[in-house]
Amino acid sequence: MWETLDYINTYTDYFKPEIGIILGSGLGELADKYCEYSIPYSHIPNFSQSAVEGHKGQLVFANIEDRPVVMMQGRNHYYEGYTMEQVTFPVKVMKSLGVKTLIVTNAAGAINKSFRPGDLMVITDHINLMGENPLRGKNDDLLGTRFPDMSEIYNKNLIKIVDAAAKLLNINLKHGVYIASSGPSYETPAEINMARVLGADAAGMSTVPETIVANYCGMKVIGISCISNYASGVSTKKLSHDEVIKTTQEVKDKFSALILKILRNIK
Repeated sequence: MWETLDYINTYTDYFKPEIGIILGSGLGELADKYCEYSIPYSHIPNFSQSAVEGHKGQLVFANIEDRPVVMMQGRNHYYEGYTMEQVTFPVKVMKSLGVKTLIVTNAAGAINKSFRPGDLMVITDHINLMGENPLRGKNDDLLGTRFPDMSEIYNKNLIKIVDAAAKLLNINLKHGVYIASSGPSYETPAEINMARVLGADAAGMSTVPETIVANYCGMKVIGISCISNYASGVSTKKLSHDEVIKTTQEVKDKFSALILKILRNIK
């Protein structure tokens, strides 16, 4: 960890971010627009490099709305073969850099039949079906307790800020539960039916490990999903990553406007 922090601090002249943002598939243009410093993951000691389309793979530092921010322009995924420790290591780095609030974004498939591609959903809770927990193993008492509470992993006061921002922007923001599986194959129709019975509104292959670790580290979390497609069986259309990227590109302006408004109002 110290090797990682020393490299980043030297590169950024000890920039001290208060807010972290993880930008999911196709949502990285916010980082391009406001970038002041950027470091490719491949240059950062102990960071892993994502090879998934729509994930540029760099750490970006910027002042946005007068707030010091660090952004992950793309994430590493469990399905790429990385361990949960590798997937969530950047969150621990953000915590060590000074981040107090983490905004986690993703592209997700609609399970709730009232949702449509292009909708934005604030995550109110999640279901972990990835078959693994990122806190498994020896506990680091400097970061968090052995058995952390997860009853409010997505901060309710921050959700109110997201709702108010969406209202000002006339965005019909959805609320819902996100369910994560390990991927990389999309879910079957039967699995999506099961997820609906369990109470899930949107499905994806990320976010849950990062939010568990962020909560464990004492960070407040906002989760936002871009509904990029219908989940398997909700429509007759075959699923593809190309559709995910296409939809996120279509909503990038709406997404960016919402993030900027949220940053302006986080205390």
